[in-house]
Amino acid sequence: MEKFAKLTGVAAPLKITNVDTDMLIPKQYLKTIKRTGLGVGLFSELRYREDGAENPDFVLNKPAYRKASILVAGDNFGCGSSREHAPWALLDFGIRCVISTSFADIFYNNCFKNGILPIVVSPQDLEKLMDDAERGANATLSIDLEAQEIRGPDGGVVRFEIDPFRKHCLLNGLDDIGLTLEKSAAIEEHERELAQRAEWL
Repeated sequence: MEKFAKLTGVAAPLKITNVDTDMLIPKQYLKTIKRTGLGVGLFSELRYREDGAENPDFVLNKPAYRKASILVAGDNFGCGSSREHAPWALLDFGIRCVISTSFADIFYNNCFKNGILPIVVSPQDLEKLMDDAERGANATLSIDLEAQEIRGPDGGVVRFEIDPFRKHCLLNGLDDIGLTLEKSAAIEEHERELAQRAEWL
């Protein structure tokens, strides 16, 4: 998993509450178990019209936000069914951080396992960050995970809280497999001892 320490990028304002996982990545894209190639399906029902043409009114289709790496979104982001394809689609599109006042638990946990930083802020701070994100090409935010700070284009700072263990995993690029491999020496030693004690196994 790619490490997450600092991120400076364009923030797209998504003024929608209760963005569910079906809105993030509709069911027709769930046939694959590959983590790549899902970016095209991200918000597809909002990004594309029925004839397949892009919807110019959707924020991620606007020129200023086509390369957004941060989403500033409404309350209860990632609710709905528990599909890991949702963070996969965000990551494949290029989104590394989502900022909201609240997240659905399963989506929140899945983000950390895939190298995405979900940040919970107060409604007041979200309003400030949404205002920053609405500046188009000037909507640049800087995220410092180590300092737990979001810095706006005018230098304003919003602090955020994060579980220390999850912070450690993101800073070091550790998913569940990576955490297990950190213990590989101890695992190998245990296997050697077990083989000596129980040769019949």
